[in-house]
Amino acid sequence: MKKFHKIENFNFDGEFLVLNIDGDEKRFELKEISPALMNASEIERNTYEISPSGYGIHWPLIDEDISIDDLLGIVHAPEKKREIA
Repeated sequence: MKKFHKIENFNFDGEFLVLNIDGDEKRFELKEISPALMNASEIERNTYEISPSGYGIHWPLIDEDISIDDLLGIVHAPEKKREIA
């Protein structure tokens, strides 16, 4: 399976989610990306799973999922089907 992203050094710094994505440190304001994480307890925030493919992060205690591509602003267009004549 091809990895989408390499996620490292994941932590919270006050009202920010800080993580290293593909070698670059990124900071995201919680109120902008997830009201659920913004209002979560420390235990809820620190109970997470990073998908093996690096596609996203899941917080099971608050049932929250965040796509890394969404954080980075990457939009995937649907593939066009080839017409066979």
